[in-house]
Amino acid sequence: MEFQQVVRRRHMVRSFHDRPVPPELLDRVLDNAVRAPSAGFSQGWAFLVLEGREETERFWEATFTGGDRSTFRWQGLFRAPVIIVPLSHKQSYVDRYAEADKGVNPDHEGFWPVPYWDIDTGFASMLMLLTAVDAGLGALFFGIFPPRLPAFRDAFGVPDSHTPIGAIALGWADHDHDEPSRSATRGRRPMGQVLHRGHWRTPTE
Repeated sequence: MEFQQVVRRRHMVRSFHDRPVPPELLDRVLDNAVRAPSAGFSQGWAFLVLEGREETERFWEATFTGGDRSTFRWQGLFRAPVIIVPLSHKQSYVDRYAEADKGVNPDHEGFWPVPYWDIDTGFASMLMLLTAVDAGLGALFFGIFPPRLPAFRDAFGVPDSHTPIGAIALGWADHDHDEPSRSATRGRRPMGQVLHRGHWRTPTE
C-alpha cells in the first residue's frame, strides 16, 4: 500500500473479529515499532504483548471493572485477539544522557523540556498503528486510567520503573459493527487553524 494511502486510511477501530493475527503480521508490527526515533537513541521503551483469549481476558479484568465493562459501548473491542501495551522507561534516558558524549546532569528535573521517554514510546506506537493499516489489520490506541494501573501491574508483573502510555488493541476489523466514536463527528480542524507559516497568527488574522 502507498504511504499516503496508509495515512489516510488510518482510523481507530473499536470492533474486532476474534480470529488470530498471523505471527508474521504481529512480528512485522513489532519490528517496525523499534524503528521509531528516540532522543539520544536511548530507546527507552518496552512492549508487553498479549495474545489469545486467556491473556487478553486478564488484561480486561484488570483494566475494566465488571459494571464498566458490561455497559461499555463497544463490546467488540473485547474480541481483539492481540493487545500491545507500550511502556516508557525514564531511567534509560537518565542513564544515556549521563554518558560522556552527552555530558549533562540528567537527574535535574529542569533538564528535560518534555518527557522524551513518553514521546518516543508514542512514536513507536504510531508506527504500530500505521503498520497495522498496511498489513490489512485494525488497531485502536486507548488509555489505561490511573485507578486501574495497580491491578494491571499485578496481573502482568510490570515493574514501577516502566509506565504504560496506553494500550493498542490489534486484530481484524469487524467493519459491520465498528461504530465511530462521537468525537469523530467533530471532523478535522482546517489547516488554517493549525498551520502558522513564518509567524504565529490567530485564525482570524
